[in-house]
Amino acid sequence: MTTRRQVKGEAVRRELLPGTSTALLKELHLLTRAGDLNADSLRKLKQVNHLANLLAPALDDVLARFGEPVVVDCGAGKSYLGFVLYELFLKDAGKGTLLAVESRPDLARSGAERAARLAFSRLRFVESPIEAAPLPDRVHLVTALHACDTATDDALALAIRHGADHVAVVPCCQAEVARQLGDAESPAAAVAPLFEHPWHRREFGSHLTNVVRALVLEAHGYRVTVTELTGWEHSVKNELILGKKVRASSREAQARLDALLAATGVRPKLVRALAAPAA
Repeated sequence: MTTRRQVKGEAVRRELLPGTSTALLKELHLLTRAGDLNADSLRKLKQVNHLANLLAPALDDVLARFGEPVVVDCGAGKSYLGFVLYELFLKDAGKGTLLAVESRPDLARSGAERAARLAFSRLRFVESPIEAAPLPDRVHLVTALHACDTATDDALALAIRHGADHVAVVPCCQAEVARQLGDAESPAAAVAPLFEHPWHRREFGSHLTNVVRALVLEAHGYRVTVTELTGWEHSVKNELILGKKVRASSREAQARLDALLAATGVRPKLVRALAAPAA
């Protein structure tokens, strides 16, 4: 069991990335009024900081290569990640827009009000489901931190359709494929024992979901890295999928994806979304 702890005083500084202001973290309610970090806030900050560090090369790349890069934070929620990325990378760059896509009106409204208070003029909230978000035709970096179940698929489909140069998602609560495995009529006999029992079906379904996501990215020309986001003590939803666009497409990856889908009898939302005509 992880010991819950609070970080106080000078020790707080050691938990912050260079360039992160205490004023921002107080505004996000990650720091208390006294400037301390409670256990839950420390856990959230660890995740955001790790992802911000891992995204640094992608952000540096798009800021260097494009006059007005567009970063999209899908399923933003309170947009801890979006606000930190804006302060660390976009604020002083003097260019680039971060669009935080959030379907819940109260969170989108409060996020927009917070951005206005902080004078983060190029951090804008888009109140919309991810798949229907009104975005520029071209975006450059797409992120999704713990977008639940098929919302991660929506974020990946958005990235692919808008030609994103970089994508980074930390999936959460994958359930769709597990249900499909339970309903599959004729999976290949060699793989059927992998999900015969409900417990295995849930765990294998979650794993299969992310394997499919990685293969879809590869099939669409991304070089993919799959790793852990941070220590397991900070999050049990810890798998990070990073993609960088390096070619138009990969027939080899598409063939591997098709074979896997045929063997398991599933058709996840990401596959369906990309097969359908763009709205």
